[in-house]
Amino acid sequence: MMDSMDAAIHTIFKTRRRLDGAPRGLDEYTRDVSWTRKLLERAGLLDEERAYAVVTGSRGKGSVTTIMAKLLESLGHRVGALTSPHLTHWNERIRVDGRMIPTSDFLRILRDLQPLIDSVTEELSASQYLSPQGIFLAIALRHFNEMHANVAVLEVGRGGRFDDVAVAPNRLAVFAPIMREHSALLGEGLESIAWHKAGIIKQGCDVVTLPQDPAAMSAIKAEAEVMRANLTCLTRKDLAKRLADQPSGQLIHLPTYGPLFMPLLGRYQIENATLAIRAVEIFQRQLGGDPTESVAFMEAIQSGLKRVKWLGRAQKLADKPAIYVDGAITVASAQSFVESVRERVGEPVISIVGIPRDRDFPGVYRVMASVSQALIITETDINPNTRFPARADAVAAARECCSDVSYKKALPGALSLARAKAGESGTILLAVSLMLVGECMLIWDVDTSAV
Repeated sequence: MMDSMDAAIHTIFKTRRRLDGAPRGLDEYTRDVSWTRKLLERAGLLDEERAYAVVTGSRGKGSVTTIMAKLLESLGHRVGALTSPHLTHWNERIRVDGRMIPTSDFLRILRDLQPLIDSVTEELSASQYLSPQGIFLAIALRHFNEMHANVAVLEVGRGGRFDDVAVAPNRLAVFAPIMREHSALLGEGLESIAWHKAGIIKQGCDVVTLPQDPAAMSAIKAEAEVMRANLTCLTRKDLAKRLADQPSGQLIHLPTYGPLFMPLLGRYQIENATLAIRAVEIFQRQLGGDPTESVAFMEAIQSGLKRVKWLGRAQKLADKPAIYVDGAITVASAQSFVESVRERVGEPVISIVGIPRDRDFPGVYRVMASVSQALIITETDINPNTRFPARADAVAAARECCSDVSYKKALPGALSLARAKAGESGTILLAVSLMLVGECMLIWDVDTSAV
């Protein structure tokens, strides 16, 4: 009986889990979005008149999606958003005007879709599955219909060409920075990874991208040419500039808008905000709303940016000691985290680091050790599919760059030790996976229902 989120998630992942333990290969050989397309077509979810933007990239795509959604909402649109992963509740993945779908609606919609899900799964062979992401997309689109959302911004899970989210008929394709990631699934080279992500470009759609590595940009341009898409490539000089830090965010400057306040601490959010604003300008022209050069449009952008809320990204959680958390699990994101809070920290700085073993965890340790007096290694078993390095390996790697290294298997113990080391005047930095970010949200009782 579909009477709880636990039962719902079991149903959503049912066909995927039967393949647990089976070898996984490149997405082009192991993922088949046609099953999601069948589900959406049978549910009549591809017929709705709605404008879609799809966002991909290797870093910042969730932030870009959320900022775009808030700006569009400020412009008077009813906005659906789909992001992943979640922090504390599966419902967070599906939002309308920033509010997550209520559990009662999630369960009701899934029950309504169940016969169609069953009809699709009956056609699967033993080696095929109906993507959980595709089912989340179906629930989201039905919810958007019920809430009369006229636009939607959708974040792909990974890749793009074989990502179920890209089944949506998007008129706008948005590219955050593309880097080497998921090599076992997307390919070893940046060209292959970018080719996967460029698959979100649809025939004749608009495309906007942040500056990219030449190999990634080449793949985007090639796909745009094949699809006869309208490509806008932002350059470094097009990006907003930081004017000053503020207690709860930062003041930035973007040509034509002047000073803009953004209530996000991360330096990396400056380029994410630039991309989101330029994408919304293009979207607005598609939608035929207020001209983008009008005073009303610019005021809406200013107002919307002030109201952006994106949790767990260079977020301050507490004072005495000051505690900041960021989902910084790559060397580049850890460097951005450190740069974002460098001028806000008091010594001693104690870093709690929880990095999955498939990432460059020694590299992240080195970055965090460069500003810390001590490192505390931790992990979580919330998601059994995400594995952390063995304790001995993690501690040995950390001791290569820091003399004061401790290990605590669970986050509460790590926080207790960090507080003892930092005292009231120090700072605790958490560079951790998003599962551990979610644990922080629970520990500090942060409301994740609205962004």
